[in-house]
Amino acid sequence: QVQLVESGGGSVQPGGSLRLSCAASGRIQSIDDMAWYRQPPGKQRELVAGISSGGNTNYADSVKGRFTISRDNAKNMVYLQMNSLEPEDTAVYYCNIRLRRRGWPVWGNYWGQGTQVTVSS
Repeated sequence: QVQLVESGGGSVQPGGSLRLSCAASGRIQSIDDMAWYRQPPGKQRELVAGISSGGNTNYADSVKGRFTISRDNAKNMVYLQMNSLEPEDTAVYYCNIRLRRRGWPVWGNYWGQGTQVTVSS
C-alpha cells in the first residue's frame, strides 16, 4: 500500500503565504516526478507546479514568481511554498506522485486526498 498525505492548507488573507507538504509512505521502490494540482470551485483540476526527479521545475503561468515547488527525496516529500496569495488561488490542492511500488514492475500515478486553501479578506 502507498499513502500520500497532504498538510498545510488553511485560510489566509490576500497577500499572505502558505506552505503545503505532501508525504508519501508505504512500500515505495522509486519516485519519479512530483507535482501539485488544484481544483477551484466549479472548475476542472489543473496543474500548478511540477518537479522532476532531477529537480527541474515547471509552473502554471498564473503562479510563476509566487509559488515554489521543492522536494526532499530522502523523506519522500514534496512541498509547495505559496506567497502573495490571491483570491483566485482558492482551491483544493492535490499532490501527485509518479512512483513504483516495491515488488511491482510498473510505474503508477498516486494522488493525495486534497487540502483546502482559501484566500479571502
